[in-house]
Parts: sequence; C-alpha cells; structure tokens
Amino acid sequence: MELVLSLGIGVLVASGVWLLLRPRTYQVIIGLSLLGYAVNLFIFSMGRLKSNAAPVVPGAEVDPSAFADPIPQALVLTAIVIGFATTALFLVVLLAARGFTGTDHVDGREPER
Repeated sequence: MELVLSLGIGVLVASGVWLLLRPRTYQVIIGLSLLGYAVNLFIFSMGRLKSNAAPVVPGAEVDPSAFADPIPQALVLTAIVIGFATTALFLVVLLAARGFTGTDHVDGREPER
C-alpha cells in the first residue's frame, strides 16, 4: 500500500512539474493543481493509513494510537476547498489575460515562426 501511495505521489509531482514548465497558462494551472493534489496525498499519508481494522471493538480497551490522526484529514479537507477556489480564480485571471493580450502564453508573446 505504501509503495502504491508513494508512486502515486511521485507521478503527480512529476506531472505537475512538467506541466509547470510548459508555455501555456492553462497547462501551468493544471500543473499547480496536480502539485496541490500530491501535497494533499502526502499530508494525508502522514496521518497513518490503516486498513482492515475495526474502528471500535466492543468490550476492548481503547488504544488511541491505533486510530488515524484527524489533524491531517482536516488539513487536507481545508486544502481541497482552498485549492478549488484558487483554481477557479486562476481560470478567471487566465481568461481575462487572454482577452487583454490575445494569447495564452505565460510571457504574453506568441513564439516567432
């Protein structure tokens, strides 16, 4: 499970960095979103993923160390909401910048052909 999670985080980071280096603004926005998803997965994985375990066993002594930490889960939930809002803001800025400059390149100029 840890290998799959770490490979998923690695693929998201690699794809996000590759898209950040692209010349079009939409690709940069998608790259930022992918990096945000990778960071969310990383923070979520720090809360200890545990599978095949009952959350509460009747009559047994409760061991708090056997449960997942709720702080990373709350941080990731907050980061998801903020990520959606910033992505929407970036898309609006992208459309406005494209209307003003007539191009969607990051530097505002079309390459000479």
